Formats: sequence, C-alpha cells, structure tokens
Amino acid sequence: MKDLFSKALLPYVLVIILSLLATGLIIWQSEGHPFVLIVLLLIDMVVFLSMFSLLFNKYVKPIHKATYTISQIVKGNYNVRFHSSASKEIEALSLKINSLARNMSEISMQEQRHSEQLSTIIDNMQSGLVLIDEKGYIHVVNRKFISMFGKTVKDYKGYLYYDVLEEEKFHDTVQKTFLYERNIKESFTHRSGLNKLHLEIIGAPIFNERSMLKGAVLVLYDITELKKLEKTRKDFVANVSHELRTPITSIKGFSETLLESGMNDQDTTKEFLTIIQNESHRLQLLIEDLLSLSRLEREDFRLVLNKFKAGELIDEVLPALKHNAEQKGLKFSVDIDSQLMMKADKERIKQVIINLLDNAILYTAENGSVEFYLGHVEDYIHIKVADTGIGIEQKAIPRIFERFYRVDKARSRNTGGTGLGLAIVKHIVEVHDGKIDVESEINKGTTIHIYLPK
Repeated sequence: MKDLFSKALLPYVLVIILSLLATGLIIWQSEGHPFVLIVLLLIDMVVFLSMFSLLFNKYVKPIHKATYTISQIVKGNYNVRFHSSASKEIEALSLKINSLARNMSEISMQEQRHSEQLSTIIDNMQSGLVLIDEKGYIHVVNRKFISMFGKTVKDYKGYLYYDVLEEEKFHDTVQKTFLYERNIKESFTHRSGLNKLHLEIIGAPIFNERSMLKGAVLVLYDITELKKLEKTRKDFVANVSHELRTPITSIKGFSETLLESGMNDQDTTKEFLTIIQNESHRLQLLIEDLLSLSRLEREDFRLVLNKFKAGELIDEVLPALKHNAEQKGLKFSVDIDSQLMMKADKERIKQVIINLLDNAILYTAENGSVEFYLGHVEDYIHIKVADTGIGIEQKAIPRIFERFYRVDKARSRNTGGTGLGLAIVKHIVEVHDGKIDVESEINKGTTIHIYLPK
C-alpha cells in the first residue's frame, strides 16, 4: 500500500503542483487582472476534477470493490471474485484476493468432505454413539443408537442428556465420566420391542489442547450375542458334566460293589459287568460325538469331497438300519435314485443318514413306519427321512439341533442316546452349504428334509 501511494500517485501529485505553480506565475505576471483570474480558476477546477475522476476510477472505486469482495469472503461466500485492470497495482491486488477466495473455497470443500466422511463413519458404526458437551447438551447421536432406543435425531440433539436419555445407567456413566475424568464402563439390559438387549456402555472424557474437560462421548456395544455364547458355553459344560456323570457313576458304583462283595455269584457278576460294559460303550459314544462336533467346528476344518453314486452310499449304511427297524416291527421303505451322482464328503453324509434314521427308528413305536428318500430337486440333492413316531411340538422344533436337547429325555437315555446326533447333522449340512427343513406334528410323526448343493 505504501508503494501504491508513493509511486502510483506521484504523477498526479506532480501535475497538481505544476498546475498550481503555473497558476501562481501567471497571476503574478498578470498583475491581478480579473478576467485572467477567472480563466485560471476554471482551468484549475477542470484539472482538479479530471485528476479526482482519474483517481476515483483508478483507485478509490476498485479499492471499494475489493473491500466488498473481502467482506463477502469473510461471510463465507467463496465464489465471489474481484476483477480490475485499472492499474498494475489494483490488478495485482485482484489476483491476490481471487487466489485467497479459491484457497478458502478449497479448504471449505475439504472440511465439508471430512465432515461428511466423519458423519458417514459415525452413522455406520456398529456401536451406538452419543456426544455430550461440558454443559450436558447432546450434539451427536448416530444411526445405531436410534435403532437401539428409537425416536429420531431431533428428539435427542440439542437437549440435556438427563431429559431425553431414560436409562439410569446413562446418567451414572456421564456423571462418573465428568467427575473422575477417565473412562467409565457399565452394562445393563434394555428391552427393544420383544427383544432383550444386553448392552455395554463406555463413557470417555474429551479434553482440549489445554487438558480442560470439554465433554464426553458415550459408546454402546451390543453384547447380546456374547451373552448368548456365554450362556451356551455354560450350558454345554453343565450338560457334558451331567451326561458324563451318569455312566461314570454307574461304572464306579458297580465296580466298587464287585470289589467289595467279591465275584462269587457268577450271574450277578455277569450282570454287573454287562452294565459296566454298556455304560463304557455309552461313554465312548459320547466322547466320539463330542470329538466329531469339535472337529466340525474348527476353523481349519476341510471337507474330503469326492464323487460317488447314491447307490454306493446307500448299500453301505442301509442294511444294518433296515435290520434294526424290522427287529422293532417297523415298516421300512426306501426310495432312491441309485445312479444319482453326488459330490460330497462321503463319510460325513453317511453319518447324517445314520443319525437321522437312528432317531426315526428310536422315536417310532412298534407297527409304525420309517421312510427314506434320496433324489434331487432343482440344483439340490434331496435327502428325506420320515417317520410316524411321537412327533415334536412346534415350539421345540428350533431347539432340536441344540446339543443335548432331547424330545423324550427318558427314552433317549434308556436307549443310549447322547443328545448330540442332530447337532452333528446340522454342522455337517452347514459345512456342505446345505439347509434343513423340519415338519412335525405331535403323535403323527416327523419329516426331516436335507438339501445339499449338487
């Protein structure tokens, strides 16, 4: 600006000074003639007005426009531009102002992109999030939080947390976070419609660059599945312990009786040893089934796929099962496509068929019937096992594939069932990318459909 007024205005100043000097010289020589004075004043006025007009158009007007442009930039209008070539100095100023506007526009666009990215990340988090300032007002709630607790963003944003967050754990967490200025972890249950959610809430304080507390962020994790897995694990341990206790107690009790009373009575000794042998066999079956489940659930488990005809598979498993059914007085019917080519883990599919037919025979009374079908439908191999047995209640159908779940506990235990057969079937079908459908009615029978990709 100093250069602007020292260099750019110098010619105008010189013209005015020379004009004044010339006027003074003429007045001095004219000896105060009135006409000459009037002419000189008019000439000086014309010169001054011309100089003023030039100065105004060349500097004052562009500077005023530049000031307006900068005021618009300050207000956030980064699209405004200032163009003027009245002088080199003003042109340079316009280039600088336009460059500033472009830079501010780019910075604004970058901030907007970052804000949108941050909003997208927050909204797509799988955990609920609430941002609270140091006065307790809510500034941010994400989509997951809304899905957990309902309402809309407008119902939370801008309100004090204790007015809109109904759960007492929220209040406790926020207060402890502000009080202790450290991360606080709490857990609670929340009902969302018919669902019961187990939630973990973590409150974290927010500090500024001077380590002053500026607010808190609450993060909510849905740990419902973890709770279910924990319950499943506990139930599994309890069930395994219970299932192992029965045969081990029998083996221990009868062996102690034999040792204490001797083995003089051959009939009693034989009876006790038979019981011990049966319980040992049951214990062996239980352990084998547990090992099978363990292998199927391993992450590195791989199927041994091979091609074979359905007839080959059936010839290996059906004779013994058919014999068991006939011994019980059941009608056993078979309908298979012997030439149907299958690509699967042969041993695992044999295990599926044996478990399903064993269950059908076990839960079907004398003079009932068991039907086995193996064919195809569309792009699937279709295996069907139907019986006229005791059937399953509709509410129990989703549970029959759980470990140790029994439809008839007394009967399955008395016949040596481990309660793991259908759980193994489910895992084998799943690792083959197949699906299972169950149809059942109490006292009328059960039909299980297995669909395996061809």
